Amino acid sequence: MLWLAIVLAISIGMALLRGGRLLNLSEVKLRAWPLLVVGFGMQLAADYLPSDRDWSHDAAVTLVILSFIPLMVIAWLNRAEAGMWLVGLGVFMNFTVIAVNSGMPVLPEAASLGLGRDITAVDFDALSKHVLMDDSTRLAFLGDVIPVRVIRNVVSLGDVFLAVGLGVFVEDQMRRPVRWFKHGLNESGGGTASRRDSSLV
Repeated sequence: MLWLAIVLAISIGMALLRGGRLLNLSEVKLRAWPLLVVGFGMQLAADYLPSDRDWSHDAAVTLVILSFIPLMVIAWLNRAEAGMWLVGLGVFMNFTVIAVNSGMPVLPEAASLGLGRDITAVDFDALSKHVLMDDSTRLAFLGDVIPVRVIRNVVSLGDVFLAVGLGVFVEDQMRRPVRWFKHGLNESGGGTASRRDSSLV
């Protein structure tokens, strides 16, 4: 999740440079937003499963696969918002490749570059949600094949779509006009004028 936090920080910084307002973030409204808590909560729970049990890998993968369902639902419900269709596409990509491979396939060469060490030194059983990419891997191009050395990580194409979509969404929200009056001036002003007119009759 570190890369996601970095993406959000960069998006906020870029939006500020382009005239966005931090105040707008308090006005962000997503339909069915509690589904975000459910989805990311399930993924977080998968990270804390014991790695030395026979059932650990299957349980972690199952949790991750199920976690994508509420995330795809919230992306669909908010598809009219800028960037949300990219978010949904990225989530669907990751969901698909993990589901067909019983884990996120990791390209050894990309992982070695991203992590800055020989991938053979990494215990894939301890990673739980990941599997080593080989000739039997399905939809290998959707796996973790993109090294990101600056954050010592390796990401997937779905992660890239998700990151871009989130960036577009955050920037769009921050650059919208600030709603200083939630109920509008016209309504309150009109009501006052009406009361004045009626008092003159």
